[in-house]
Amino acid sequence: MKFFVDTAEIDAIAELNDLGMVDGVTTNPSLILKSGRDILEVTKEICDLVDGPVSAEVVALEADEMITQGRKLAKIADNIAVKVPLTWAGLKACKVLSGEGKMVNVTLCFSANQALLAAKAGATFISPFIGRLDDINLDGLDLIQDIRTVYDNYGFDTQILAASIRSVNHVQDCALIGADVMTAPPEVIKKLASHVLTDKGLDQFMKDAAKGNIKIV
Repeated sequence: MKFFVDTAEIDAIAELNDLGMVDGVTTNPSLILKSGRDILEVTKEICDLVDGPVSAEVVALEADEMITQGRKLAKIADNIAVKVPLTWAGLKACKVLSGEGKMVNVTLCFSANQALLAAKAGATFISPFIGRLDDINLDGLDLIQDIRTVYDNYGFDTQILAASIRSVNHVQDCALIGADVMTAPPEVIKKLASHVLTDKGLDQFMKDAAKGNIKIV
């Protein structure tokens, strides 16, 4: 499973990237706003830091404007994935931009039917939102499973990018289902290393090392 980090904060990306935990980055207008940076400037900085795909989202509702913005974003770097919403206009933009050889991430997906349309429009990535479905008492993981089944049935190359991940359990379950990619905030990725029994065992080992005066250097 590929790990994308869902943030526009350069320091957080750099820390995880140094550990080999970043296969790509996803951003959106809300994350750009939170960073306080200019979208073109911060996106270029992220692209220079990370080798993998960096999703940069258009801010338009009409297909023609999405295409124009997508082309501009794609000029930032070769590893840009233009992010468009899963609307009819977004699908039109996806078809044009993917036809031009650009990576396209179709976002705000909430049904397998939407994911099917995105794949047929040539999407590189489809971003189903797990947490937002959970928020309305639907199981977001069921959507990941449904899309996996549909894509496997017909051999679509579009990668399932599990998004709106809120917990370490989401990450594990997406990996078990077979999502190609997951994107999560830095704090969720860091929590993957945590386990109460690891902490307990380490505490005991350190106490015994101190008691036995065990030294290495």
